[in-house]
Amino acid sequence: MTGFGRGFEASETFAVTVELKTVNNRFLDVSLRLSGELAALESTVKRQIGNRLSRGRIEVNLSYERTTEIVYELNRPMITGYLAAMKQMQDEFSLSGEPDLNVVARLPNVLLPKKDDLSEEFIVGVEKAVNSALDDLEKMRQNEGEMLRNELNFRLTEIENRLPVIESESASVAEEYRVRLSKKITDFLSKSDSQIEMDQGRLAQEVAYLADRSDISEEIQRLKSHIEQFRQIMTDEKDVGKRLDFLTQELNREANTVASKTNNLIVKENALAIKSEIEKIREQVQNVE
Repeated sequence: MTGFGRGFEASETFAVTVELKTVNNRFLDVSLRLSGELAALESTVKRQIGNRLSRGRIEVNLSYERTTEIVYELNRPMITGYLAAMKQMQDEFSLSGEPDLNVVARLPNVLLPKKDDLSEEFIVGVEKAVNSALDDLEKMRQNEGEMLRNELNFRLTEIENRLPVIESESASVAEEYRVRLSKKITDFLSKSDSQIEMDQGRLAQEVAYLADRSDISEEIQRLKSHIEQFRQIMTDEKDVGKRLDFLTQELNREANTVASKTNNLIVKENALAIKSEIEKIREQVQNVE
């Protein structure tokens, strides 16, 4: 589910800002890049997010400022190497002059902020900022979730509205088979010289066999049961997305079976319309936490 959240935490010595951006994804994928100084916090931040979110691709942006005096350290190996190269240049090309302090100071990474161990206060501050960002994110996602719930309910209702038509048509399947089979046998006998009469008992057996193979009453009942479970799961708070994803597959399986079991055009048309609604549900379910 898409969303954005921002958290801020400050004290006398630091200020931390955390921004979270989420997009749809079937699994949890946290993208977090921290500077070397904060690398030790990566597992902590990811664990916090994993405790609150279960799906989605989450992009984490963490920025901070220190309000205390920053102590710099000299990059001695770099300075030593630079001065040695300057001395070699003087000797090799008979040049005069001395290295300029301003030139040396402008070398990349010649002055480095002193790395201090992260204080407990700073770590707690980062955790609070992450939690604030998650709270802000969840507010936005709750609003989107309500709209998503309404959309899914609408699609389920569209499916339910087509089931009575399918049930009504499926009740006449046996009679359709009897008429079709009788016509085929009659046409065959009329084109031959045979005086064989149609065995009504055997015809009834064949019709019963074909009708039993094309019976879709169980599939219809399962569709109704899955829809009821779907609505029940939407009221839960944990692992909703994965369970709805599974139920969507089951809905699609039953709709496929209904469409394949009979040649009745009205049943097929409604089954295909149900499959279309299920596909729309499948797309939306990917957004559900």
